[in-house]
Order: sequence, then C-alpha cells, then structure tokens
Amino acid sequence: MVATQGWTRGIGMAAVVVALAVLVLPDETRAQAPNGNGIQGFLDNLFTGSIANGGQNASLAPRVGSQEVLSAPKQPASSAATPWSGEDGASGHPLMTAAAIRRAAANFSSCVAAMWPDAARRHITRENFERFTAGLSPDLRIMDLMDSQPEFTKAIWDYLDILVNDARLARGREILATYKPQFDAVEKAYGIDRYAIAAIWGIESNYSTRIGDRSVLQSTATLACVGRRQTYFRDEFLAALEILNRGDLRPEQMRGSWAGAFGPTQFMPTAFKRYAVDGDGDGRRDVVDNPADLIASTANNLKKDGWQTGRTWGYEVVVPNNFNYMLADRAKAMTLAQWEQLGIRRAGNKAFPHSADRAYLLAPAGAGGPGFLMLQNFRVFMKYNPAEAYALAIGHFADRLRGGGSFVQPWPRQERVLSRAERLELQQLLARQGFYRGTPDGQIGSRTREALRSFQASVGAPADGFASSDVLERLRRR
Repeated sequence: MVATQGWTRGIGMAAVVVALAVLVLPDETRAQAPNGNGIQGFLDNLFTGSIANGGQNASLAPRVGSQEVLSAPKQPASSAATPWSGEDGASGHPLMTAAAIRRAAANFSSCVAAMWPDAARRHITRENFERFTAGLSPDLRIMDLMDSQPEFTKAIWDYLDILVNDARLARGREILATYKPQFDAVEKAYGIDRYAIAAIWGIESNYSTRIGDRSVLQSTATLACVGRRQTYFRDEFLAALEILNRGDLRPEQMRGSWAGAFGPTQFMPTAFKRYAVDGDGDGRRDVVDNPADLIASTANNLKKDGWQTGRTWGYEVVVPNNFNYMLADRAKAMTLAQWEQLGIRRAGNKAFPHSADRAYLLAPAGAGGPGFLMLQNFRVFMKYNPAEAYALAIGHFADRLRGGGSFVQPWPRQERVLSRAERLELQQLLARQGFYRGTPDGQIGSRTREALRSFQASVGAPADGFASSDVLERLRRR
C-alpha cells in the first residue's frame, strides 16, 4: 500500500490511471518506484505524464493495475487472458526485451522453486509452499502493462471529474451509514478521519466493484522472475505466501491488479504485513471481505504514515497576480500565516483555523487554475500513493463526503492536453535552450517543471511550471 516504499498502489484506481498516466509524480520518486503500489511507475507506467500538465497510477495509479473504467462492474476472470504482445518493452531495459522475457519465462518454474529457502526463513511450511506454488505459470501480458506508453493523458480536472462524481459520493455516504459502528470504533482507536478512509475506499476500488481480477500470486511470481523489477517483486511474492501461510486470506481472495495490489483499498502484500490488523477480533486480518478489518487496516496505515488527528489535508487558496511561483515547491513549506503575508488567501475568504500549521503551495494547473496549500495529512495521502493528483482527489472526495462543496475557482478547461510526442518535444526544446538537464522522456515531472519555470521567467510569463500548448509554441518560436 505504501508507494514510497516501492510502488503506487495496484490497480483499483489504476484503472483510470492507465489512461491518466503520471500524476504529478516527482521525477526522483518516479525513478525509484517500480512504477506502481496500488496506480508499478502509477506503477512504472501508470505514471508517464503529468496530470498537472494534462498528464496521465494509474500505475493510477496505477495504484497498479490494468482495469479500464472505474465505474464499470468487476471484470470477468477471462480479462486476464489477453496474450502478451511478444514485443520489446518501451522502457528499453535489457530485461524487458522480447528475448529476455522469453528466456525468463522458460526458467519460471526453476525461479519459483529457488525461492523456497527464503520462504522457509519466513516460516512458510514446505507443504504450503508446494501447495500455493503448484501450477503457477507466468502471465506475460503483465510485461506489456508494465511498459505501456500512453500517447495521450487527461488533465487534472478531467481526472477529478471521473473520480469525484455524484454516483460515487452517494455510494460513499451509504458506506459511511452502513458501517457507522466500524467507523466510530476506528476513529476512537486510531484518530483517523472516517471520511478520509471512505474516500480511499471509493477512489481505489469504487467501493469494492473494481478490485481487480488477476491472481496476486501469479502476478507477483511473474514479476519476481521476469522483467525489470524482480528484486522488488520477489519480496511481494514471498509476502503473499506469508499471508496465505498464516491463514489471513485464501488464494481466491487474493485477486487484484497486475502488480499485486488487492482488496477494496488496494494493499500490496508487503503493505498488508505492515499495516493489516484484526478489526473485529476473529483472529484473521481479512482486508478483502471483512469491513471491520478493511477500515481498521486502512486507518492503521494512515496513522503509521503520520496522520495528524483533528487536522485537514489542505485548503483551496487564491493566488495573487504576479505571484512568484518558484515558491510553489513541495520543499518550500511555510506557516499559513507566512503564506498570508505573501498575499495568499483561502478561497471563499475563509480564515485559516491554525495559522501556525506548515504547508506547501501546489498549483496543479498553473496560474490559470486554483491553488492549494497542502498540510501534513496531504503528505500522508501521498505516502499511500505518491501522486499529487491522486492525493488531491482523496482530499477533495473526503471533504465532499463530509458535506463540503466543489472547488470555488474554475479549472482552465480550455487548455489542450499535450500528447506524449509534444511533451517529449517540449523537453527537447528546453534542453536545447539550456533549461533542462534531464533525459527527455515525455514525462512531465519536477525537473521538467523546474525547467519550465526558468524558461517562463526568462520570457516574462508567470513561472508556474505548467506545460501548456502556449509554452510549447513559445519554445518553438525561440
């Protein structure tokens, strides 16, 4: 479940993220993440663009996964039978060539068997190891999903429209009413806002209707033996075996995204080990079919990640004209009072209740859209899934479930989303003119936005780091 330790979560929300791709994920984080924990690089590839710039999980989100429409009913098991393309992966990694994939697949059974000593050290019995690995075969279609390169991405406002909608909000309110005793108990025990938990449940799996249909064992075994993230997924596979060996879940319950995230709030197996708790005292930690365990485990995750009880995630703010957007940086946190001194005002002319709280400024659509001051709990959302667009969706959904309204300021919906080819050209032009020192890859992350700010400042434009079609045209004309 914790993307900062590897991947953004699996595919519950990755469903949309496959289409949305890279959600304002910092370049350095994207490089470390196997590109998914639940939306491999949501996940490796779910993050191929920048939603803030009209960018792309899932590895949705991607948390990590392969579903296509969040609001659709759960897919039948046959959806996992799509064959591998037989082509080299787009990443260019030597382990993602077609020849390397075929060699690894041919050695799959030996690779799995060779993990027995590690399994034994984790106290998995030989009987259970043989039982749960019997008949496993590689799902090579996952190689295509891991290295997909979406050509077009969605703007952050379209992303939010998809995830925070009336139907999902109505279902969320039903969930809060149906499981009120469980939410009451969790708020008392963990100090976690029930609306935040309900929002994660709704966005990750559309309230358990989009959990994923791939075998977690098969997916993690495949990724542990084939492709470019074998070390990471070896741990996930062994953790999945530990879960089954302990008896918390049955193999048929462990179905989820192509990267191995499972359950309504999309736990990766290693995250399950860290955060899953027995919420009702029945001796099992069932985060798939037991609402008490699901709610308590998700709360425990947020608490251990640093949730501040009694505090919100952030505030929509009005950014004044001619503001220095170089300050819109996650590393440049200041108190709310200091932001006010710089002319930042809370939307709707409301007061900040805790002026000493520290926050950073996020302007996901540049100077043409709303701004946000993000607090500690927003950073906790990003530990759940390291994409600012994802965390913004969770926070906004939670506020709407609580009874709040839509954002006050409009999004620049007239802005055209750049294609991947245009994003690549943008980076190449920035590099040619001395503003960008990274390797052009068509993914708009923190390094690219920093380069954009420098270029915008050099031409007298608002240095907001927003990759608009206007900026691209200016670069072409220089």
